[in-house]
Amino acid sequence: PLMYAEPVCESDYLSPIKRDIESIITSFKVSGVIRSASVYLREFNNGEWISIDDQKRYSPGSLLKVPELITFMKMNESRPGLLDSKLVYDRPLVTNKTSTYLSKSIQLGKSYTIRELLHYMIAYSDNNATYLLNQFMDIPTFKKVFTDLGLKEPDMTAAEYGITAKEYSTFMKVLYNGSYLDLKDSEYCTELLSECDFKKGLVAGLPPECKIAHKFGEGGTSSNMHLGESGLIFSNRSTYLLTVMTSGSEMDQLPQVIEAISKAVYSKMANRNTSKG
Repeated sequence: PLMYAEPVCESDYLSPIKRDIESIITSFKVSGVIRSASVYLREFNNGEWISIDDQKRYSPGSLLKVPELITFMKMNESRPGLLDSKLVYDRPLVTNKTSTYLSKSIQLGKSYTIRELLHYMIAYSDNNATYLLNQFMDIPTFKKVFTDLGLKEPDMTAAEYGITAKEYSTFMKVLYNGSYLDLKDSEYCTELLSECDFKKGLVAGLPPECKIAHKFGEGGTSSNMHLGESGLIFSNRSTYLLTVMTSGSEMDQLPQVIEAISKAVYSKMANRNTSKG
C-alpha cells in the first residue's frame, strides 16, 4: 500500500527556513551546547520537505515507544480486545539507565489494562509501563513495523539502535496519513501523543494555542547525551512534521536547542502561509 509519498528532492521554497535552522545549529555548536543536531521538516499541505545532516544517527531512547505503540495496535488488529487485557506490575524495573525528564509512573503491585499502560508509556514516557508492555509485546510484529516502513530491522540484542531524524519521521508520517494502521487506530495513537506532558523542546517554541502530537527520547552515553523529539504540529494555517535530534555533554541544555528550532520553524511557516494567502 501507498503509505507516504513525497518529492525526491528537497523543497526550494523551504530553503530560507533551512538556512535559519542551520544558523541556529551553528550558534549552539559554537557556544558548546551541542556537538551535533539533525532536523527533518515536512509540510503536509504541499508535501514539501527539508533535511539537515540526515546521515547522522542518534540513540532514540524513548522515541522507540512510538513504534511500540504502533506494534500493539497491530497486535490488536489480529486479537480484538487485546487492549483491554490486564497486566500486573509485580516486579520493579531494574536498569542502569537514568532519565532526566521523569513524570508519572505506574505503581508496583497494581494491575493495568494494556490501554492504560500505553497511555502511561506515551503521555508520561513511563519506563515502568514500557517494561511491563515489553514482556507482552510480540517481537516479530515490532520488527515488521520497521521493515514494512523501509527501515532497518532493530537488533533486539544490541545495546543501541541508531536512527536518523529523517528515518524516525516515517513513524509520525504514517500516523498522520492513516496509511499503516486504519484511520481509527491512527487517530487513537495521535491522541495519545497529543497528551505527552513534556513541555520543553518543541512545545516551548510554540504559542499556547498551537496543537501538537509529539514524543521525546533520551539516549546516548554520560559523555555524549542524545535528546530527540518529533512532533505533528497543527497550526491554524499549516500542518507540519518537525523532528530534531541533538547530542551534547549536558542533557539539561539540549531542550533549548529544540525549542529554538521549533520557534524559528513555526514563525517561518506562519509567515509563509500568510504570504501565500
